[in-house]
Amino acid sequence: QVQLVESGGGLVQAGGSLRLACAASGRTIINYAMGWFRQAPGKEREFVGGVSRGGGIINYATSVKGRFTISRDNAKNMVYLQMNSLRPEDTAVYYCAATMRGALVAPRMLNEYDYWGQGTQVTVSS
Repeated sequence: QVQLVESGGGLVQAGGSLRLACAASGRTIINYAMGWFRQAPGKEREFVGGVSRGGGIINYATSVKGRFTISRDNAKNMVYLQMNSLRPEDTAVYYCAATMRGALVAPRMLNEYDYWGQGTQVTVSS
């Protein structure tokens, strides 16, 4: 079992930045691909970005490409999401997720991830 805890969310003005962190415990994440997803009110949870277990493959949703950067520190069991140039439409609860099944790639689908954090709220004001 992998436990995931997100932090770093908050309220920011449009154009600002936030850095989300995901702390993993229970097992080392070195064998897991890690992903970030988000869910806005009234909408389905959607893929934001993912990184393979070795960090060699990184995928982003088109809506965040060029603005968000995902990274991982396997030694610290941490995953990060640097979010720049934030927009009001980025407002959502952001979730960290882990998968061993898709460890060699950076899966985009929710059902490819086995472990989820509780989420952290990001609110971008206009």
